[in-house]
Parts: sequence; structure tokens; C-alpha cells
Amino acid sequence: MIYQINMKFDTPTSTVLYSIEETIKAYRKLSQCNIANVVPNITVDQALILIILESNDKSQSEVADIVFKDYASMTRIVKLMIDKDYLIKSIDQKDKRKVKLEISKNGKKVIEKLNSVIKKNRQIALDSVSEEELKQLYTILNKITKNCQTHIK
Repeated sequence: MIYQINMKFDTPTSTVLYSIEETIKAYRKLSQCNIANVVPNITVDQALILIILESNDKSQSEVADIVFKDYASMTRIVKLMIDKDYLIKSIDQKDKRKVKLEISKNGKKVIEKLNSVIKKNRQIALDSVSEEELKQLYTILNKITKNCQTHIK
């Protein structure tokens, strides 16, 4: 099927943008299933937050932006992660308005368990997709993102 901008679609589900959303949901479902087999009480979002914090010194609001969560959702997720002893929350000493998130010892153990699962999820999802196709897809997705961002006011 060739997708054209001026093509008349039978349904909203026959668009490439719907396919992107469908792909994201399928990958998240696969990820959650495989993550739950290793760490039963963690969500994909919580795992993603741990991985981001592992390699970056980011504030709560910066992490929220990276994982596409609004402030209220991020606050709820962080509270759950603190209750599960995955994170430690403190006030940034340099800027008292910022909340600093640190991975607890338990959170570090969780990350160790998840590393192989994350690699497995990516291998499954990208099986039979060539390096050239991945580069092309990445370029196309970046173009779509930029097109959308330039029209947001």
C-alpha cells in the first residue's frame, strides 16, 4: 500500500500515524510482559525512569519531559517508585526549586536484572529489520516530529 498525503483514507486506522501508535503500544506490551517475568512489580515507565536516571543526573521535571509524562503523572510514578524503594527523592542543594531523584540500592539491583530483558525486547522488536531500514525509519520519524513541532504554538 502506498501512503500519500492527499490519499482518502477509509478509516483513521489506515494512516501511517496510527501504525506508529500501534507499533509503540505493541512494543510496550511486549516489554511489560518480559519485564514482569524478571521484576514483577515494576512498570515499563518505572523501568525507563530508572534507566534514564542511571546514566543522567536529571531533575524530576527533566525526566518527565524525557519520558513524555506531565508533572502530575510523574509525581504519582515517583511516589510509587519511592514506596517500592527504587528511588530516593531530595531537594537539589544548588536550586531549591528542583527535586533531585537518585536510584536506591534496590533500584540499582532492579536495573541489573532489567538490562538483559531490555536487550532481548529490542532484538525481538527489530528482528529482520536491516540497518539501512532503521536509519531510514529514524530519518522519517525525525522529519515527522520536526513537522509537528514547527506548527505547535
